[in-house]
Amino acid sequence: MRTRQDQAFPLTVYYAFKQSESEEEEEDGTVALASTGWETMLQGLLLGGFQITGTWPLRSELQTRNISRGSNALASSIVLACRSRPSSAPITTRKDFLTSLKKELPHALRDLQKGNVAPVDLAQAAIGPGMAVFSRYKKVLETDGSPMRVRTALALINQGLDEVLTELESEFDPDTRWALAWFEQHQFDEGQYGEAEVLATAKALSIAHLAGAGLLHSRAGKVRLLRREELPEDWDPSTVGRLTVWEVTQHLIRRLDQKGEKETANLKAKIGGMAEIARDLAYRLYTLCERKGWAEEAGYYNSLVVAWPSMASEAFELK
Repeated sequence: MRTRQDQAFPLTVYYAFKQSESEEEEEDGTVALASTGWETMLQGLLLGGFQITGTWPLRSELQTRNISRGSNALASSIVLACRSRPSSAPITTRKDFLTSLKKELPHALRDLQKGNVAPVDLAQAAIGPGMAVFSRYKKVLETDGSPMRVRTALALINQGLDEVLTELESEFDPDTRWALAWFEQHQFDEGQYGEAEVLATAKALSIAHLAGAGLLHSRAGKVRLLRREELPEDWDPSTVGRLTVWEVTQHLIRRLDQKGEKETANLKAKIGGMAEIARDLAYRLYTLCERKGWAEEAGYYNSLVVAWPSMASEAFELK
């Protein structure tokens, strides 16, 4: 295939099936997910002497497909552009590969999010930019001098994705960071008041403050996040003195689930610039829910991001 490829044009590969995942333990003892479908395909491309030069998400499935919210079904395909890797391609070390990955992956992920790649597809789509770094080298050498496997590279790319999404938390307000940390441990279930207070104190907050902000319910030594069905139906962000990204995200999801895209677009317009940060939180929460196996809850965050372009169009028409 490589010998027949016209060097004036890239080879285009369409990848359109949801891969299975397996755990991969790294040298430092951490465990990451490696995608077996990608691994097989990419290994073949690399062995064939190709370099991945670009990836793009591609909407290819019908939006009317009959799939339940709790199903992590593939919503978009990935197109890879490949060229022959130069015979002069350098050899690098694991350390330098990781340095390049940490430098380039955040920008690439931002581009994917701007393109509204669904959260269910983000981990898959992020493999493309990561492999663009990996495949530019003839070899990436491990600390013992052996060539790094594609499986290891995929696991490191997935770890990099988690790190980038975690770093996005810096743009969230303190109340939202508390809610995110609590959600990771308890979702919307009850936890001990003392545990909640310790977490709040570490973030210079108080339980009374968080309750006043409409984030939680506290009673009889127990604390839990307010569930979406408990949120006020007549919530108007223009009358709220201090908005949090957490409540904005949950209200958007509730409005979308109950009243559809047009009504949600109206609410989004009232929220203003914080709505974009809420979308970032939806990405973060989807990834967290997927790791925890909370498929139904993950579906709500995925649905919010998928509906974003339509809501943007609706909001424009409202102006």
